[in-house]
Order: sequence, then structure tokens, then C-alpha cells
Amino acid sequence: MAGKEILHKMKEKVGFGSSASDTGKGKSKMSKHITHGYHLVKGKSGHEMEDFVVAEFKKVDDNELGLFAIFDGHLSHVIPNYLRSHLFDNILKEPDFWTEMEKAIRRAYRITDTTILEKAVDLGKGGSTAVTAILINGQKLVVANVGDSRAVICKNGVAKQLSVDHEPSKERKNIENRGGFVSNFPGDVPRVDGQLAVARAFGDKSLKEHLSSEPDVSMETVDDDAEFVILASDGIWKVMSNQEAVDCIKHIKDAKSAAKHLTEAAVERKSKDDISCIILRLQ
Repeated sequence: MAGKEILHKMKEKVGFGSSASDTGKGKSKMSKHITHGYHLVKGKSGHEMEDFVVAEFKKVDDNELGLFAIFDGHLSHVIPNYLRSHLFDNILKEPDFWTEMEKAIRRAYRITDTTILEKAVDLGKGGSTAVTAILINGQKLVVANVGDSRAVICKNGVAKQLSVDHEPSKERKNIENRGGFVSNFPGDVPRVDGQLAVARAFGDKSLKEHLSSEPDVSMETVDDDAEFVILASDGIWKVMSNQEAVDCIKHIKDAKSAAKHLTEAAVERKSKDDISCIILRLQ
């Protein structure tokens, strides 16, 4: 087996994806019917791939945690890669993780962002959005996000968004209260200080006074109606609605095949951005 192929197999096994075109899959040991698959495709831009994913099941004491994340970098592939390696570790190290989960996740997001800013000399400029999902013993899903990567659950064929798109136009007042501004030139999207098209992100030291890294957190019970979850970067959401994404893959039982099909559908719809997608099948 060639060295490159061995490396790919190792990455697929541990659930880290980050190459120009990367794919992988896995399954729960506690609930055999719960599976995941992911697929990444580099966009049409000239820079390096700036999307990274985490998709793995991990045993913590007597519990099984499914850890899933999309990190979509801007002006940086270093910061989303740093998040891939550190954010979940920081979340799970929180002493209140099991007792006050939302508080623990918010604190871990804050600590991680502070560390990124302190390491700006090494990590460079730019930043990253993030959407994270933690599946606890196959029964409870905890979603957090900053930016415009998105989590959507399908229940009885109907799409329900679990994350919040942090758009500058929606958070204009908060941005202006921090001394920033939101520009909206004809033909362009609203941007913080005329630069960034999201109102919340990790990093972005030069804009941090006007940006937030505070996540929105939501919790969802995994009941019999819950079919699957989509986590994806905005390379998908720019070209299709939540329901269109759900309808695109609802008949594909294999999670990796579903993730690949959804990214290919976004490319066919002329998405030019980096695209990363995780499908978590719950049935």
C-alpha cells in the first residue's frame, strides 16, 4: 500500500479530514445503527483547503460521545486546523461538562479563542467559523456554533436548523456598539468593517474588538423521529436550503455516500467555496 494511501486510511479511522478531496466514515460501538460519514471538496479559489472536520466516537468513562465538527477557515488554514486539534479537548476538560454542559461549552469556546489570539504570532492572521455537535450515548445532541457553518436535523423528513447563522446584518447593532460598522455594497454581502461576512468567529485578531466568539448552544433529544443530522460549511448553504439538503440525501442510507452526494450536488449548483459535510445517521 502506498504511503499516501496508508496516511489516508489512518485519517479516516480517527475521523480527521482536511485534504483537497477527503472522505471517511465510522459507527457507534454503543448503538450499532448510528453511523457517520464525511466528505470534503476543495473550492475553486487559489488558496489551500481551509475546511477541516472532526468525526469520531470516543469513550469517556462509561459514556460514549460522538464528536462532530466543521471548521471553515478564512484567510487561514492554520486556525481551523488548530481548532480541529484542540476545541473538543478544551470542552471535555471543563469541570462542569457533565453538570452544566452549555456553560462548559461556552467557556471552552472563549478559552480557545483567547488562546488563538495569544498565539497570533505563530498561528497568523485570519480566523475560522465552527459548528460542533456532541452526541451523548446516542440519546442527546448538543450543538454549538460561531459563524455560518450549520447543523440541521431531519425529523420525519422535515428539516430543522439547530445552529444560528451569525450574519453581520442581523448583529449590526452589537457590532456598532463595539465601535465597528457593517458595510453592504451593491452586489456584495454585508461585512464587518467591510471585510468579514460573519459576525462571530474564532481568531481574526485585527477585527476582534468588533467580533464575537460567543457560541449559540442548543440541545436536541434524539427520539424515534430523528433520522439524520447534516453538519456542513456554507459552501453547501449558499446554494441550497435546509429542506433541499435533507431531500437530496434522505433516501441514501450509507452516511459516507450521502455526504459525498450532498457535496457533489452543491458543486453542480455552482458552489465555488470549499465544501465540507458530515452526515450522522441516527437510524
